[in-house]
Amino acid sequence: MKKIFISTSIPYVNAAPHLGHTLEFVQADVLARRHRLLGDKVFFLSGTDENSLKNVRSAEKAGVPVMDLVTDNFKKFLELKDLLNISLDDFIRTTEERHFKGAQKLWEVCEKDIYKKKYSGLYCVGCEEFYKEEELVDGLCPDHKVKPELIEEENYFFKLSNYQEEIKELIEKDIVKIIPESKKNEVLSFINSGLQDFCISRSSERAKGWGIDVPGDSTQKMWVWFDALSNYINALGYANDDEKFNEFWQNSDSRVHVIGKGIIRFHSVYWLAMLLSAGLTLPKTLFVHGYLTVDNQKMSKSIGNVIDPKELVLKYGSEGVRYFLLREIPATGDGDFTYEKFEKRYNSDLASGLGNLFSRTAAMVIKAGLNNGFKIRPNRLFIEKNKEVEGKVTERFFQFNETLNDIWELVSFCDKYIENEKPWEITDIEKQKEVFSNLLYSLNNISKLIEPFLPLTSDKMREQLKEDSGVFDISKGESLFPRI
Repeated sequence: MKKIFISTSIPYVNAAPHLGHTLEFVQADVLARRHRLLGDKVFFLSGTDENSLKNVRSAEKAGVPVMDLVTDNFKKFLELKDLLNISLDDFIRTTEERHFKGAQKLWEVCEKDIYKKKYSGLYCVGCEEFYKEEELVDGLCPDHKVKPELIEEENYFFKLSNYQEEIKELIEKDIVKIIPESKKNEVLSFINSGLQDFCISRSSERAKGWGIDVPGDSTQKMWVWFDALSNYINALGYANDDEKFNEFWQNSDSRVHVIGKGIIRFHSVYWLAMLLSAGLTLPKTLFVHGYLTVDNQKMSKSIGNVIDPKELVLKYGSEGVRYFLLREIPATGDGDFTYEKFEKRYNSDLASGLGNLFSRTAAMVIKAGLNNGFKIRPNRLFIEKNKEVEGKVTERFFQFNETLNDIWELVSFCDKYIENEKPWEITDIEKQKEVFSNLLYSLNNISKLIEPFLPLTSDKMREQLKEDSGVFDISKGESLFPRI
């Protein structure tokens, strides 16, 4: 049994979650479910980043205590777990004691690479990151399109330059594998431009007293990224060297971070340097997804196009939302949401596609009186077609949208078979049995193939098929996907 660690990044809680956050949760959940189906022992982690300066400013703007704001939004992020049927093993808040202790322990272990100096730099609160002049676009943060603040302080710095060659080699040789290749090349380009030591603290005064104290210096708070990145090991009990930490981090077979493309630099460079400094095991894979836009515009409160995932799930169901995010959005690229696209995809693929195929097949088998104790005997054509699709799914599973396309190829294959054979016109019982055998064999396989993607639909299909060693006891149930 392999030991697999899988994590999402931890989002800021200065506001409620939007649909873009759900993409990452669902993608990571598919990976976790897939590994469990393969017999691996999985630890699947998510959480919330609560120590950022942007949380402080959002609380000030709202006129509420910072802890009240972050707790309120933390609950909304945690709610996504049940709304989207995310199979998490843990959910960590960076305001928890286990996180504070772990972050301070990591700082102390890295002290040989930490020093203090006076500094002046351009800081974007939205990114929680310093920028060089040449990295700005028309003097603005390239992501948030705002002018960074000029910060002049005495802060602690981390000797990132000490690890440039080592990190470069790790990424070049895929010892730490970055998916997709384009993001690997982007990171290598950044490294080759020359790594500079980075600031890892801010004054307690600027932080308004919010955040984690630098060990031995209460006048400084840890830079949010230094503290936040350590959540991955703190949730496993790094502070106390727990057995879980050794099992799922130090000695696990794989450690996978599922992250958005906007934070790749922190995970592929800063995080690796911190772990190297501390003498800890490194992640094995960084799975990088793109951004989700709405009608080809970035989601923004000011524009008024933010999509609330809770409203979407309550209206269309969690399986419909999961399917759209995984099928419509390229696994490692950008994608766009509109209600028109959503309803079109739902009706064509789910209601008229899989849902219709399943219900009409079950109805025909029941009408033919073959629903109890039906021993199927699929023909070679269908056995080979199913094996072909299973092979494609295995080969490129990480490309979720392509994988689902492969599975739906089998759905279309069965639909065309029904139209050609017209089972309702067949009078020969043996011929009828052959047709239904092929369809039930395929539907049973489809129920297994979609399990990581659409777990509730998979369960419903198996409950109605009740297959055991090729024998089916079929019952009629509610429609898998009522048409919108």
